[in-house]
Order: sequence, then C-alpha cells, then structure tokens
Amino acid sequence: MNATNDNVDKANKADKALLPAGMSDGLPPEAAFEAAIAEQLMSEFGSHGYERVKPPLLEFEQNLLRGPGAAMAEQTFRLMDPVSQRMMGLRADMTPQVARIATTRLRNAPRPLRLSYSGQILRIKGTQLRADRQFGQAGAELIGSDNPLADAEIILLATSAMTKQGIDNMSVDLCLPTLAPALCHDMNLSDESIQSLRDVLDRKDAADIAGMADLIGKDNAALFAELLSATGPAEDALISLDRLIPNGRAKIECDSLKAIIAAIREDAPDLPLTVDLVENRGWEYHTGVTFTFFTRGGRGELGTGGRYITDEGEPATGLTLFMDTVLRAIPERPSIKRIFIPNVTSKELSSKLRTEGWVTVHGLEDQSNQHDEAKRLNCSHILENGEAKSLTEA
Repeated sequence: MNATNDNVDKANKADKALLPAGMSDGLPPEAAFEAAIAEQLMSEFGSHGYERVKPPLLEFEQNLLRGPGAAMAEQTFRLMDPVSQRMMGLRADMTPQVARIATTRLRNAPRPLRLSYSGQILRIKGTQLRADRQFGQAGAELIGSDNPLADAEIILLATSAMTKQGIDNMSVDLCLPTLAPALCHDMNLSDESIQSLRDVLDRKDAADIAGMADLIGKDNAALFAELLSATGPAEDALISLDRLIPNGRAKIECDSLKAIIAAIREDAPDLPLTVDLVENRGWEYHTGVTFTFFTRGGRGELGTGGRYITDEGEPATGLTLFMDTVLRAIPERPSIKRIFIPNVTSKELSSKLRTEGWVTVHGLEDQSNQHDEAKRLNCSHILENGEAKSLTEA
C-alpha cells in the first residue's frame, strides 16, 4: 500500500513538472546569469542614447500584427479578451511593439528616436536550431532616419555590446533582400516570372537559375547567376556589384549597402563582413539592408536586424539579440562569492560583506557543524571569527 502511494505521489510530482513543448523553467544559477547579462546589454545600449521601453506581453491583434508585425502572424498565439471581447495576441517579437510605441506614445519625440528593450517572447513553433518557443530578446531600434549611418550604428552597437560580454570571433552577414525585386522592376518582369524567380533564388541552385532563361531572358538569368556566385566577403561582393549593376533602381539599393559597409569599416576595419546578394527568406517585411550576427563555433545566430518601415511610414532600423544564443557564446561565467553566515553574525557585518560583493547566506538555526551546512547550501566560503574562509581551506 505504501509503495502504491509512493508511486502515485511520484506521478503527481512528474505531472506538476511537465511543461508544454518548447517551454522550460529557468533555474539557478542560469536564470540569474541571464538577467545579469540582459541588464548589461541594456546598459550598453543606454550608454549610446537608446532609452528603454517596456511593451506589454499582450496586445490587440489588429495592432500587434500591423506593419512589420504582419510577418509574425503565423507565429502569434491568439486569445479572446474577456473584457473587451476583442482578439488579442501574445507577442512573438518585440520589434513591432517598439515601432508602435514610437509612432503613437512617442510620436512627438524628436527624431531620430533611439529605443531599447528586453523581455520574453512566445512563438507557436520552434525551429531546428531553436526548439524553445519562449526565449528572451534584447534589442534596440533607431527610428526616423534613412541615413546609412544609422544602419552602421546599429550593427556596431550590437558588436560592441557582445564584445564587452567576452564574445569574440564575431562576424556579420549582410543581406540585401530588396535587390532582387529592384532588378525585376528594372527588367520589367511579370509578377508570375518574379515569383518563379524568387522560388529559384531561395534554393540557391545555379542550374535552376540558368533554367529560367526562357522565362526571364538569357542575359537576366546570367546576371542573377553571377549575383548568386558573388556571395562572400563584403569587399569582393561590392566589386561584383559595381561591375554587374551600373544603373537603375537596383543601383540605389547597392549604393546604400556600400555606404553602410564603408561606415562600418571606419570604426571596425577588422570585423568580418560577408554579403548574400539574393537571400530573402526571413526578411519579408524589411525594406533595405539586413544583418545577422554569428560567432565562430557557435550554434545559431546571436541576433538579427535590418531596415524597415513602420506602419506609419517612418524609416527605421534595429537589432534583436537572442539571449539563449548569446549566453551560450559567453566563454566564462563569473564566479559567485557565496558565503555562509552563522546566525549569530551581526547585521552590520553582513551588510558590509554584501557591499564588498559577497552573496550572504544566513544560517537560520544553530548547527553543530557549520562547515557541512555551508557545503550543503552550495557556499564557497564561510565566515569564521569575522573573516571569510574558503571551504576548501577552512
């Protein structure tokens, strides 16, 4: 009978710990570490003039999915608001919310407007590289300027913030999702031809592009094939662009990319930059240069960003860092000085130790062996005779 009760109790505890797929509890010390790094990133953003905003977890669906938010419609959880009887959405990305704040609450604030944010987001499905459906974001948006220097500022801000966390060997992958549409416009291609071409470019198969010759013209197909092969280091890609695209609407898009790269090179001449001239997937709402941050040996992207237009028509650019990937890329976690304080210790001494950077853990009862109690509570030190002593030495 007792064995049966024990099994039932274990089953009940297992049910309580069971979470939906893609959800997890943040436990010590990881939860504290994530919070500390997020605050340090926000502090770095703030030191560059990016003021913090705090959007709500839920918004009315029609507002959340307007403008740049429309790209997240398939990843957004929806529910009915019992108060207003209107549909609401749980944010799947914070960038659209910040854009909304800029064009409503802060519409009269001077431009360019620099805003930053940090928080949790929830998505309907995970990805192959990120199975979690809930994870943290930290980011910054620069709204009200279409100057390429704004894009360069955002990119350099992200690399600076992550470098200060000890992340090195970073690289930035630049994309120009507006280039192919601009070329199609210059070529006067039909809507059907453009869609077929986009599908082929997404597969990045040179043979498939060559097979488009009958539909879009032999010379046009050859041009797109060369753009595909030009993907690689930024400086090499720019040389190819100068040769392949001398004029037209596409030339304007290329000039913007060149200006951004030049601005980055002034401050970060050694930052590895690569360019993908035909990538479009994942950048559906962007209206200019986009970027993705990586670190050598890391799994998945550290963050993404790019240029877009708010639902009120303002030019903007911004970045989003993914906290799970950022945390994995940080090489060393700081050691925590955790000291056990016997219950007879004065409040003044305890306060002094915390001022010096110690985490104090107070004993609540008299213990026959304070050292064993300190070890049991995962302390690294113990207070003896008013002095901190390592448990390995005490």
